[in-house]
Amino acid sequence: MSDVAYYTAEGLKKLRDELEQLERVERPRVTKEIADARDKGDLSENAEYHAAKEEQSLLEFKIAQLKNTLSKARLIDESQLDTSKVLALSIVKIKNVANNMEFEYTLVADAVSDLAKGKISVNSPIGKGLLGKKVGEIAEVNAPNGIMKFEILNISR
Repeated sequence: MSDVAYYTAEGLKKLRDELEQLERVERPRVTKEIADARDKGDLSENAEYHAAKEEQSLLEFKIAQLKNTLSKARLIDESQLDTSKVLALSIVKIKNVANNMEFEYTLVADAVSDLAKGKISVNSPIGKGLLGKKVGEIAEVNAPNGIMKFEILNISR
């Protein structure tokens, strides 16, 4: 299975901006903190030094993750999206068959998903259940509390 993820120009810019912030601002700041803590003497009992080294480790891990994500990222031309079925970057209006509640989600890549903004990952249980469905079809989603059914009301972009 391919790890390629599709992004809008806005989504790719957000990822690139975050990487630049980490590399150009955060990395030098942490390096300076390590140098300042090192100047304070005995490193074996220097809590500031150990905290800064741990922060550096986490920062480098995040930078590596972002670089990996960007290496697999592909820009998608939103004007060419097919709205006859649910795809990555589709805006989907769905109705929970059990309680008739309606929701609208945009299916996005993992790195830019944000449930509060209505952006769900194509790899989430709901995202996976919706992919490939057409208006009027019922998507069955495996949720922790059982199978949920959603009717596809509208697909747009």
